[in-house]
Amino acid sequence: MTNKRSIFSKIYIDIPLLFLISIGVFSLSSCENDLREVNKIENIQQEEAVDISKDVKIILSDSAVVKAQLTGPEMRVYHDTTGNKNSNYEFQKGIQIIFYDAEGKESQRIRSDYGKQRVLDGITEFKKNVVVNMSDGSIIKTEELYYDEKKKIYYNDVPISFEFKDARGNLLATSFTSDTEFRNINGQNMTGFYIPSGNSQLPSFGN
Repeated sequence: MTNKRSIFSKIYIDIPLLFLISIGVFSLSSCENDLREVNKIENIQQEEAVDISKDVKIILSDSAVVKAQLTGPEMRVYHDTTGNKNSNYEFQKGIQIIFYDAEGKESQRIRSDYGKQRVLDGITEFKKNVVVNMSDGSIIKTEELYYDEKKKIYYNDVPISFEFKDARGNLLATSFTSDTEFRNINGQNMTGFYIPSGNSQLPSFGN
């Protein structure tokens, strides 16, 4: 197996943007696990050519400004070339990413029960109980959400709901595409209602 790492060590890795930002510095930290868990992980590593890190925290910064923070109970980095697994980063036990604006304030957060970054394809997957919380209190819910790093868009092909702040609306769509800020959302077969606020006649997230 290549690049087998201890799950107790602090690891620094260089990978393409983990969801939305092009290049950054990532730091990984792991906490102790009991002996049974360690043995289980070592067996998986030997069988699947995978590095496993527990209690992951990844900070993405640009010019000393924090842009995003990723956390998850476990991260798997695959080195297996079979089954198109090579260079995949997988979060089988859940993932959460918090994004920050230029002033360091939280702009949005995404969490799901499962996550994967397919590095070679430039696609990030969020699956099972996906929830996007915007800074204004609006919420997006779905079972699958994809991010295309090359096109800089979010999209999916399953039902998705949009709950607006202050109970101003609730929309449902069978699928959608959106920019990274969720300000330009194109929903297919959209139903529901929306009450405009001020001069805005169109639904908007994150403003």
